[in-house]
Amino acid sequence: MNVDLKVDARGLACPMPIVRAKKALDGLQPGQIMEVLSTDKGSINDFQAWIKQTNNELVEHKAEDGLFSFYVKKK
Repeated sequence: MNVDLKVDARGLACPMPIVRAKKALDGLQPGQIMEVLSTDKGSINDFQAWIKQTNNELVEHKAEDGLFSFYVKKK
């Protein structure tokens, strides 16, 4: 997957991964993809809710050894 921007939110608690993701996504063009890395377990639910509110697309998310990766496509 071609990622246009990576956001490292590891070690940050809710709501900071979403805050960082929103700020970064504002700088992307429609169709571009952002990868967000988080270690906050709550970020799974947070990202799913945030995607619904913003009408962007959660292309994929992965969970591996306590690291969560979210791939968001800007609409």
